[in-house]
Amino acid sequence: MYPIVEAKLLAPDVKLFRIHAPRVARKRKAGQFVIIRIDEHGERIPLTIADSDDQGNITIIVQGVGKTTKWLNTLNTGDTILDVVGPLGEESEIGNFGTVVVIGGGVGTAIAYPTAVAMKQAGSRVISIVGARNKELLILEEELQATSDELCIMTDDGSYGEQGFVTQKLQELIDRGETIARVLAIGPIPMMRAVADVTREKGIKTIVSLNPIMVDGTGMCGGCRVQVGGKSKFACVDGPEFDAHDVDFEILIQRNSLYKDQEQKSLEQFESEQCESKKSACRLQHEHPEVGPKIGTQSNA
Repeated sequence: MYPIVEAKLLAPDVKLFRIHAPRVARKRKAGQFVIIRIDEHGERIPLTIADSDDQGNITIIVQGVGKTTKWLNTLNTGDTILDVVGPLGEESEIGNFGTVVVIGGGVGTAIAYPTAVAMKQAGSRVISIVGARNKELLILEEELQATSDELCIMTDDGSYGEQGFVTQKLQELIDRGETIARVLAIGPIPMMRAVADVTREKGIKTIVSLNPIMVDGTGMCGGCRVQVGGKSKFACVDGPEFDAHDVDFEILIQRNSLYKDQEQKSLEQFESEQCESKKSACRLQHEHPEVGPKIGTQSNA
């Protein structure tokens, strides 16, 4: 069992967890991930390691989208997770490349952050671009500010930073004459595809992380098979990072939606069960008010 030593909300449906996993913390590198299983009945899900510390804790940041991520986000400080396996996947290629642009879209910012830190430590000049739908959904601003030579914030609605998309800011950097050695983009698949389109003409080496399509994280299920440079690869064991200009994004988009119906049914069942559980707790509290305050309580986040 792996104890959660800290849990806190960063944004609506986005939660940070620090989990005590000493062996993973000692060996993890930027770009790698872990497989988590909440309990013996839970599915195995891959989550990128955002950070680690000398106390043997790893940090993951979870967006509640499907059944398991929403279930995970109900946990709090003091709760435990049954399995934390890793580190898995190939680490990011890190070096003193000159100017590196690190782009994070939405919760992808949590995946981009450790690479930004590693690039800075290796001597690269780091320009970070963070995109979110609005200010409320922006995460890790202070952390990226501390590790970036320049931080650019873009929001779709203009509620914070500049209004627009991360690709617009990237194009501005190119137009102002920045000599960019490489770009790392992590976020929704359409965003990564758009970044690749911007950099392709200029021949700027661009890396994307294909975390969104990973399933079991070991290559056994075949769910994350992608076409890269005309060859079949598995995002979990061959990646998750690949040259963006070699990725077949059409096939990637199709594969990412392969289990959409099943995922939606699973989520609906989970939310229905949660609703019924809350109703039962309310009925018990009404009939036995002396135990009411204990019903449904959890450790403080």
